[in-house]
Amino acid sequence: MISLPSKDFLETQIEDYIISSEKVAHVQLGNSAEHALLVLTKTGYSAIPVLDMKYRFQGLINTQRITESILGLDHIEYEKLPEIKVQEIMQTDIPLIKITERFQKALDLLIDQNFLCVVDDDGLFMGILTRRVVLKQLKKQIYQIRNNQ
Repeated sequence: MISLPSKDFLETQIEDYIISSEKVAHVQLGNSAEHALLVLTKTGYSAIPVLDMKYRFQGLINTQRITESILGLDHIEYEKLPEIKVQEIMQTDIPLIKITERFQKALDLLIDQNFLCVVDDDGLFMGILTRRVVLKQLKKQIYQIRNNQ
């Protein structure tokens, strides 16, 4: 069992660990599924945030949701892609984290997520916090504990 020498690490604010919104690919509510698929494909991301015109977080879109929206009975209906709007097929029931939250909450939420969307008190999209970043910080803490023993 690992025990941290202090709880300071878990009480650290996540603000310093997020990937800024300017660096995160996203789409907007009114964009087509075709546009979202292009962004997902070009970036190689598994999912991207959906924002409104004021850059407030609204949901996530991924390739699976887009593909499911164009599945016909006997073929994939690619011609529907330009007409389907992201807001019709995006996922909205996902956990969010506020930029003022502590590392402990992020650690709890990232167990079931690859990344968390970070928002401010007004819902403005601030960026993402990835599981990778959190694990790297946890690894750093563990190595510090080992070296101090």
